[in-house]
Amino acid sequence: MIGRSFATFPGGKGANQAGAAAKLGGDVRFVGRVGDDAFGEMLRESLAGAGVDVSSLRVQPGVASGIAAIAVDDEGRNTIVVSPGANAEVSADDALPLIGPGDVLLAQLEIPVAEVCRLLAESTCRLKILNPAPAAELPAEVYRFVDVITPNETEASTLTGVPVTDEAGVLAAARVLLGRGVRQVVVTLGAEGCLAEGEFACARLPAMPVKAVDTVAAGDAFSGALAAFLSQGAAFCEAMRLATVAAGLSTTRAGAQASMPSRDEVLRES
Repeated sequence: MIGRSFATFPGGKGANQAGAAAKLGGDVRFVGRVGDDAFGEMLRESLAGAGVDVSSLRVQPGVASGIAAIAVDDEGRNTIVVSPGANAEVSADDALPLIGPGDVLLAQLEIPVAEVCRLLAESTCRLKILNPAPAAELPAEVYRFVDVITPNETEASTLTGVPVTDEAGVLAAARVLLGRGVRQVVVTLGAEGCLAEGEFACARLPAMPVKAVDTVAAGDAFSGALAAFLSQGAAFCEAMRLATVAAGLSTTRAGAQASMPSRDEVLRES
């Protein structure tokens, strides 16, 4: 296959979500690892530039930084191949001493799943959000430590075994996750918006109408924005609505971290 152009952007699900939350006014500390290479320095500078505290971003000597090769088609849809690199070395112990009772924890699965599960089980904070991406099988007992889970349709289907092809399927998958102990499920539906079911809200929100250029990291924009607005005291439905706006705006520009909108942009469009 022959492409038309090539570009390099700072990314990574956790970093994208941290950058999104910081640009929306969140007080964000990022915990992760990069390699001792040029990509690692680029990632550190990008996060710091977005206002993220990177004092807990560790360098893993002799290991490459994680990368993702992403093919984007003319409709803005993407296919992604990830090489974890230093992300595979991240430990729950990197984060546990830093998490306080008033914090909001946002985790995803581009780091070792066993360490994420331990982090969720052992951390004590006021809200734990899991973006289960890329989708992976999780131990049954970990769900009861998750306050909010934010899968897309594919991830919801993978986690539950329920075919998610219509709204009935989304609801069925959400109820499976609730039955496992999750307090709140929000399934992101791309151009169709999102659907929430659970203790905090039961709602169906449409997507923001946009001309999509690049859908890379739209889910990260949503999860990061949801965490940011909840940490700032927004009611759940309002935080979800603003997160939907942030995700929509992120698709109107190329890149991952670079596509995350500012707080002023989101409030202006909402």
